[in-house]
Amino acid sequence: MTSTGLIAVLVFIIPMCFTPGPNNLLCAAHGSQHGFRKTIPLTLGMAIGWTTLGMFVAAFTSFIEEYNIFFDLLTYVGALYITYLAYKIASSSHLKEETKTELLGIKTGIFLQVVNGKAWIHFLVLMSMPFTAFGSGFLANAGLVILNLFFGYPAVLTWSYFGTVLRVFFKSPEKVMWLNYGLGVSLFAVAVWIILPH
Repeated sequence: MTSTGLIAVLVFIIPMCFTPGPNNLLCAAHGSQHGFRKTIPLTLGMAIGWTTLGMFVAAFTSFIEEYNIFFDLLTYVGALYITYLAYKIASSSHLKEETKTELLGIKTGIFLQVVNGKAWIHFLVLMSMPFTAFGSGFLANAGLVILNLFFGYPAVLTWSYFGTVLRVFFKSPEKVMWLNYGLGVSLFAVAVWIILPH
């Protein structure tokens, strides 16, 4: 591993982890409705699913690249699932217990990664040129996955906490409604972005 290679990888990983995406926006929305602590199981599921997906891609990169139809199918399924979550968030207009969205846990966090087209793209790009300064083979790619987790998990925790901060400023029912609309629409926009050609 060279210092130049490490910088190149970090320039890719850090913005990808901290900019808005399915995981981050969902954590912000969940945090705003249920609080930081109750969002931790969701973030742990994301970490488990993200790392497992990364290791799978590390082991079968060449195989995955050959079967674009499989990748395309996952992309559309993921976009539909994210759209469903966006609808659930946007249609929840209050912070009262009976109108909050359901608590999302570890299983949801894991499943979201399987159908998260952005996550697949992320790892496929990460494990291709110009990041070969880390070497080749499964161990080199697995190292990239672990490095990615080092920044990815703090990112979802940060967005979860950001959601709780938003909740403080949006206390009235009308403001809560607009907050949920905004988060829901933002998550839907990510779903649309995922299926658009890049």
